[in-house]
Amino acid sequence: MLKIYAVSDSIGETAEQVAKATLSQFCEKIEFQRVPYIKSFEDVNEFINSLEDTKNIMIISTIVLVDVREFLVQRCIESGIHITNVLGPCISMASKILNKIPDYRPGAVWGVDSEYFKKIEAMEFAIRYDDSKDHSGIKHADVILIGLSRTSKTPICMYLANKGIKALNIPIMPEIPIPEALYEIDRKKVVGLTIDPMQLIEIRRHRLDKFSSVSKEIQYANAERVLQELEFADRLMKKLSCKTIDVTKRAIEDTALIIMEHIGYMGTKSY
Repeated sequence: MLKIYAVSDSIGETAEQVAKATLSQFCEKIEFQRVPYIKSFEDVNEFINSLEDTKNIMIISTIVLVDVREFLVQRCIESGIHITNVLGPCISMASKILNKIPDYRPGAVWGVDSEYFKKIEAMEFAIRYDDSKDHSGIKHADVILIGLSRTSKTPICMYLANKGIKALNIPIMPEIPIPEALYEIDRKKVVGLTIDPMQLIEIRRHRLDKFSSVSKEIQYANAERVLQELEFADRLMKKLSCKTIDVTKRAIEDTALIIMEHIGYMGTKSY
Protein backbone atom coordinates (compact mmCIF):
# COMPACT_ATOMS: atom_id res chain seq x y z
CA MET A 1 0.00 0.00 0.00
CA LEU A 2 1.28 3.45 -0.94
CA LYS A 3 1.33 6.32 1.56
CA ILE A 4 1.70 9.89 0.34
CA TYR A 5 2.98 12.69 2.57
CA ALA A 6 2.23 16.27 1.51
CA VAL A 7 5.17 18.18 3.02
CA SER A 8 5.30 21.98 3.20
CA ASP A 9 7.05 24.85 4.98
CA SER A 10 3.65 26.55 5.23
CA ILE A 11 0.20 25.09 5.93
CA GLY A 12 0.50 22.46 3.18
CA GLU A 13 -2.63 23.39 1.24
CA THR A 14 -0.92 23.31 -2.17
CA ALA A 15 0.89 20.04 -1.48
CA GLU A 16 -2.37 18.49 -0.28
CA GLN A 17 -4.23 19.49 -3.44
CA VAL A 18 -1.51 17.97 -5.63
CA ALA A 19 -1.49 14.80 -3.52
CA LYS A 20 -5.27 14.45 -3.75
CA ALA A 21 -5.18 15.01 -7.50
CA THR A 22 -2.60 12.21 -7.70
CA LEU A 23 -4.69 9.91 -5.52
CA SER A 24 -7.76 10.45 -7.70
CA GLN A 25 -6.03 8.71 -10.61
CA PHE A 26 -5.76 5.37 -8.83
CA CYS A 27 -8.25 2.84 -7.53
CA GLU A 28 -5.65 1.33 -5.22
CA LYS A 29 -5.81 1.87 -1.48
CA ILE A 30 -3.56 4.83 -0.76
CA GLU A 31 -3.08 6.65 2.53
CA PHE A 32 -2.51 10.40 2.76
CA GLN A 33 -1.08 12.69 5.44
CA ARG A 34 -0.30 16.38 5.46
CA VAL A 35 2.95 17.49 7.14
CA PRO A 36 3.00 21.30 7.54
CA TYR A 37 5.60 23.76 8.89
CA ILE A 38 8.79 21.94 7.87
CA LYS A 39 11.03 25.01 8.06
CA SER A 40 14.38 23.78 9.35
CA PHE A 41 16.87 20.92 9.16
CA GLU A 42 15.65 19.84 12.60
CA ASP A 43 12.07 19.64 11.33
CA VAL A 44 13.23 17.54 8.37
CA ASN A 45 15.17 15.14 10.58
CA GLU A 46 12.27 14.81 13.01
CA PHE A 47 9.87 14.01 10.17
CA ILE A 48 12.13 11.51 8.39
CA ASN A 49 13.09 9.78 11.65
CA SER A 50 9.40 9.37 12.52
CA LEU A 51 8.80 7.21 9.44
CA GLU A 52 8.83 3.57 10.49
CA ASP A 53 8.59 1.99 7.03
CA THR A 54 10.08 3.85 4.05
CA LYS A 55 9.44 1.19 1.39
CA ASN A 56 6.11 2.37 0.00
CA ILE A 57 6.29 6.07 0.78
CA MET A 58 6.00 9.01 -1.59
CA ILE A 59 6.58 12.62 -0.58
CA ILE A 60 5.08 15.53 -2.47
CA SER A 61 6.90 18.66 -1.35
CA THR A 62 6.04 22.32 -1.84
CA ILE A 63 8.90 23.59 0.30
CA VAL A 64 10.27 26.82 -1.18
CA LEU A 65 13.13 27.40 1.28
CA VAL A 66 16.02 26.17 -0.88
CA ASP A 67 18.34 24.83 1.85
CA VAL A 68 15.52 23.01 3.65
CA ARG A 69 14.16 21.64 0.37
CA GLU A 70 17.56 20.30 -0.67
CA PHE A 71 18.18 18.81 2.76
CA LEU A 72 14.83 17.02 2.61
CA VAL A 73 15.75 15.58 -0.80
CA GLN A 74 19.11 14.48 0.57
CA ARG A 75 17.52 12.72 3.55
CA CYS A 76 14.96 11.05 1.28
CA ILE A 77 17.68 9.74 -1.04
CA GLU A 78 19.59 8.38 1.94
CA SER A 79 16.44 6.66 3.23
CA GLY A 80 15.33 5.35 -0.16
CA ILE A 81 12.17 7.49 -0.17
CA HIS A 82 10.61 8.72 -3.41
CA ILE A 83 10.18 12.51 -3.41
CA THR A 84 9.01 15.10 -5.89
CA ASN A 85 9.08 18.84 -5.36
CA VAL A 86 6.21 20.58 -7.12
CA LEU A 87 7.25 24.23 -6.81
CA GLY A 88 11.03 23.96 -7.22
CA PRO A 89 11.21 23.39 -11.02
CA CYS A 90 8.41 25.90 -11.69
CA ILE A 91 10.07 28.60 -9.58
CA SER A 92 13.42 27.96 -11.29
CA MET A 93 11.91 28.19 -14.77
CA ALA A 94 10.03 31.42 -13.96
CA SER A 95 13.24 32.82 -12.46
CA LYS A 96 15.15 32.18 -15.68
CA ILE A 97 12.45 33.69 -17.88
CA LEU A 98 12.06 36.80 -15.72
CA ASN A 99 15.79 37.00 -14.95
CA LYS A 100 14.90 37.66 -11.31
CA ILE A 101 15.68 35.94 -8.02
CA PRO A 102 12.57 34.52 -6.29
CA ASP A 103 11.55 35.74 -2.84
CA TYR A 104 11.34 32.16 -1.53
CA ARG A 105 8.52 33.00 0.86
CA PRO A 106 6.66 30.00 2.36
CA GLY A 107 2.91 30.35 1.83
CA ALA A 108 3.32 33.16 -0.71
CA VAL A 109 0.83 31.47 -3.05
CA TRP A 110 -1.85 32.31 -0.48
CA GLY A 111 -0.56 35.82 0.16
CA VAL A 112 -2.93 37.88 -2.00
CA ASP A 113 -4.12 39.45 1.24
CA SER A 114 -1.58 38.46 3.87
CA GLU A 115 -3.75 39.40 6.86
CA TYR A 116 -6.75 37.50 5.51
CA PHE A 117 -4.82 34.34 4.78
CA LYS A 118 -2.98 34.66 8.06
CA LYS A 119 -6.38 34.31 9.71
CA ILE A 120 -7.29 31.35 7.50
CA GLU A 121 -4.03 29.62 8.42
CA ALA A 122 -4.65 30.28 12.11
CA MET A 123 -8.23 28.95 11.80
CA GLU A 124 -6.97 25.78 10.16
CA PHE A 125 -4.34 25.45 12.87
CA ALA A 126 -6.94 25.77 15.64
CA ILE A 127 -9.17 23.13 14.05
CA ARG A 128 -6.31 20.74 13.31
CA TYR A 129 -4.98 20.78 16.86
CA ASP A 130 -8.26 21.27 18.74
CA ASP A 131 -8.81 19.36 21.97
CA SER A 132 -5.41 17.66 21.96
CA LYS A 133 -5.98 15.80 18.69
CA ASP A 134 -2.32 16.18 17.78
CA HIS A 135 0.44 17.44 20.08
CA SER A 136 2.88 18.09 17.24
CA GLY A 137 1.48 21.61 16.85
CA ILE A 138 2.67 22.75 20.28
CA LYS A 139 6.04 24.00 19.06
CA HIS A 140 4.37 25.97 16.23
CA ALA A 141 1.64 27.59 18.34
CA ASP A 142 1.60 31.21 19.40
CA VAL A 143 -0.36 30.25 22.51
CA ILE A 144 -1.46 26.99 24.17
CA LEU A 145 -4.59 26.97 26.34
CA ILE A 146 -4.91 24.33 29.03
CA GLY A 147 -7.97 23.78 31.18
CA LEU A 148 -10.72 21.40 32.23
CA SER A 149 -13.57 20.42 29.96
CA ARG A 150 -16.12 23.26 29.46
CA THR A 151 -13.77 26.15 30.27
CA SER A 152 -14.27 27.69 26.80
CA LYS A 153 -10.91 26.56 25.39
CA THR A 154 -12.14 25.87 21.85
CA PRO A 155 -14.20 29.07 21.32
CA ILE A 156 -11.35 31.16 22.71
CA CYS A 157 -8.93 29.46 20.30
CA MET A 158 -11.26 30.20 17.38
CA TYR A 159 -11.59 33.84 18.46
CA LEU A 160 -7.80 34.16 18.65
CA ALA A 161 -7.49 32.46 15.25
CA ASN A 162 -9.72 35.17 13.82
CA LYS A 163 -7.01 37.60 14.93
CA GLY A 164 -4.37 35.58 13.10
CA ILE A 165 -3.03 33.93 16.27
CA LYS A 166 -2.20 30.21 16.11
CA ALA A 167 -3.82 28.79 19.24
CA LEU A 168 -4.32 25.21 20.31
CA ASN A 169 -5.89 23.76 23.43
CA ILE A 170 -5.14 20.81 25.62
CA PRO A 171 -7.83 19.41 27.95
CA ILE A 172 -6.74 18.57 31.48
CA MET A 173 -7.81 15.29 33.08
CA PRO A 174 -6.16 13.55 36.04
CA GLU A 175 -6.04 10.27 34.11
CA ILE A 176 -4.36 11.70 31.00
CA PRO A 177 -0.69 12.79 31.11
CA ILE A 178 0.18 16.23 29.84
CA PRO A 179 2.45 16.22 26.75
CA GLU A 180 6.12 16.67 27.64
CA ALA A 181 6.42 19.37 24.95
CA LEU A 182 4.64 21.78 27.31
CA TYR A 183 7.67 21.70 29.59
CA GLU A 184 10.05 22.39 26.72
CA ILE A 185 8.58 25.61 25.30
CA ASP A 186 8.49 29.21 26.47
CA ARG A 187 6.09 29.15 29.44
CA LYS A 188 4.73 32.53 28.36
CA LYS A 189 2.95 30.71 25.55
CA VAL A 190 1.03 28.53 28.01
CA VAL A 191 -2.18 29.93 29.51
CA GLY A 192 -4.27 28.06 32.05
CA LEU A 193 -8.03 28.60 32.26
CA THR A 194 -9.66 28.24 35.67
CA ILE A 195 -13.29 28.51 36.72
CA ASP A 196 -15.52 28.58 39.81
CA PRO A 197 -16.54 25.01 40.79
CA MET A 198 -20.25 25.78 41.06
CA GLN A 199 -20.38 27.39 37.63
CA LEU A 200 -18.47 24.48 36.09
CA ILE A 201 -20.88 21.97 37.65
CA GLU A 202 -23.83 23.98 36.32
CA ILE A 203 -22.36 24.20 32.82
CA ARG A 204 -21.62 20.48 32.74
CA ARG A 205 -25.08 19.53 34.03
CA HIS A 206 -26.65 21.73 31.38
CA ARG A 207 -24.45 20.00 28.80
CA LEU A 208 -25.59 16.56 30.00
CA ASP A 209 -29.25 17.61 29.85
CA LYS A 210 -28.88 18.04 26.11
CA PHE A 211 -28.07 14.35 25.77
CA SER A 212 -30.95 12.39 27.24
CA SER A 213 -29.29 9.09 26.32
CA VAL A 214 -26.32 9.81 28.59
CA SER A 215 -26.46 7.99 31.93
CA LYS A 216 -27.23 10.26 34.88
CA GLU A 217 -24.63 8.27 36.83
CA ILE A 218 -21.80 9.72 34.78
CA GLN A 219 -19.14 11.51 36.87
CA TYR A 220 -18.80 14.40 34.39
CA ALA A 221 -20.91 16.78 36.50
CA ASN A 222 -20.41 15.08 39.85
CA ALA A 223 -19.40 17.70 42.45
CA GLU A 224 -16.70 15.54 44.04
CA ARG A 225 -15.24 14.69 40.64
CA VAL A 226 -15.24 18.34 39.53
CA LEU A 227 -13.41 19.43 42.69
CA GLN A 228 -10.87 16.66 42.14
CA GLU A 229 -10.28 17.88 38.57
CA LEU A 230 -9.96 21.50 39.68
CA GLU A 231 -7.37 20.58 42.33
CA PHE A 232 -5.41 18.59 39.75
CA ALA A 233 -5.55 21.47 37.25
CA ASP A 234 -4.43 23.96 39.89
CA ARG A 235 -1.39 21.83 40.81
CA LEU A 236 -0.47 21.39 37.16
CA MET A 237 -0.68 25.10 36.35
CA LYS A 238 1.49 25.93 39.36
CA LYS A 239 4.01 23.32 38.23
CA LEU A 240 4.10 24.90 34.76
CA SER A 241 4.30 28.41 36.28
CA CYS A 242 1.98 29.57 33.52
CA LYS A 243 -0.35 32.53 33.25
CA THR A 244 -3.81 31.68 34.61
CA ILE A 245 -7.13 33.34 33.84
CA ASP A 246 -10.37 32.84 35.76
CA VAL A 247 -13.07 32.53 33.08
CA THR A 248 -15.96 32.50 35.59
CA LYS A 249 -18.72 34.65 34.11
CA ARG A 250 -16.12 36.19 31.80
CA ALA A 251 -16.93 36.79 28.13
CA ILE A 252 -14.81 34.98 25.55
CA GLU A 253 -13.75 38.32 24.09
CA ASP A 254 -12.50 39.52 27.49
CA THR A 255 -10.48 36.37 28.06
CA ALA A 256 -9.02 36.58 24.56
CA LEU A 257 -8.01 40.21 25.14
CA ILE A 258 -6.11 39.25 28.31
CA ILE A 259 -4.34 36.49 26.38
CA MET A 260 -3.43 38.82 23.50
CA GLU A 261 -1.99 41.36 25.91
CA HIS A 262 -0.07 38.61 27.70
CA ILE A 263 1.62 37.30 24.52
CA GLY A 264 2.25 40.80 23.21
CA TYR A 265 -0.14 40.73 20.25
CA MET A 266 -0.40 44.21 18.75
CA GLY A 267 -2.74 43.59 15.84
CA THR A 268 -0.10 43.93 13.15
CA LYS A 269 2.59 41.71 14.64
CA SER A 270 3.60 38.77 12.49
CA TYR A 271 3.56 35.39 14.20
